[in-house]
Amino acid sequence: MNAFYPEGRLVGTADNEYYLSTPERLEAAARRGLILEAVAAVCSKEHDLYVDLPFGRAVIPREEGALGISEGTVRDIALLSRVGKPVCFVPVSAGNRAVLSRRAAQMQCFESYISHLAPGDVIDATVTHLEQFGAFADIGCGISSLIPIDAISVSRIAHPGDRFETGMNIRAVVTGREGAGRICLSHKELLGTWEENAARFTPGETVSGIIRSVESYGVFIELMPNLAGLAEPFEGARPGMSASVFIKAIIPEKMKIKLIVVDVFDPPDKPKGIEYFTDAEHIERWDYSVKGAHKEIYTQFSPIGARI
Repeated sequence: MNAFYPEGRLVGTADNEYYLSTPERLEAAARRGLILEAVAAVCSKEHDLYVDLPFGRAVIPREEGALGISEGTVRDIALLSRVGKPVCFVPVSAGNRAVLSRRAAQMQCFESYISHLAPGDVIDATVTHLEQFGAFADIGCGISSLIPIDAISVSRIAHPGDRFETGMNIRAVVTGREGAGRICLSHKELLGTWEENAARFTPGETVSGIIRSVESYGVFIELMPNLAGLAEPFEGARPGMSASVFIKAIIPEKMKIKLIVVDVFDPPDKPKGIEYFTDAEHIERWDYSVKGAHKEIYTQFSPIGARI
């Protein structure tokens, strides 16, 4: 399978700079249909994108700016939002006014890479923007896919910004496809099982966590993205705050962790870095539950990309 990467993570940097250096070399790249990358400098009032190259300014006409622009299935904000950021493209012509096509690069990416992805494949992605309902991620040459908020982690969050930030490089797992072949993604299956997460902790320790929910009967505190415990009510505790907690008990057969809140304080400014528990390129099935536990939680990726 050919490898494609989100914009800003294009491989072969030396070759990329070589082909962008002169009109003759850009023309050679056009003949070969190579995908190159540079930063979009300007978006005109007509929504053409302009890229500054060492020998002059090149244009990506609006209709060549992205798959779906001409058809109206992709909004022009997809072009405006690329200013100041890397864009992938295939050179169409060189000379004093080079013409580039981002749409052609995306088509090549879709046909050679994305169309071959199957449920359970683990891929690289870059978070492009966040909405209340989920995170959009670039999975190759600017082609976007959604990770629904409930698929980001087992520990529930109020907003994808609790876990991700724009521009963050992540991994994700393909769950299936929807209309027009758009890839559907999940993320929580890469963050470890209950046992793998709980093994990081020992009763008697005092550790830090993030308050995710405050109920009348207690406070749910996230210790890791796929692991949370319950503490008794604590005055001043609010969702989103950080907390230092004493681990009272770990009960694998019930998949429960009992906590005691020691103190609460303001949360960090940015989400923590993400730790992945697997480097596999494909997952058939992911079992979150402890074997023999009263509740079975899993994702079966093949043959059907079912979700928890």
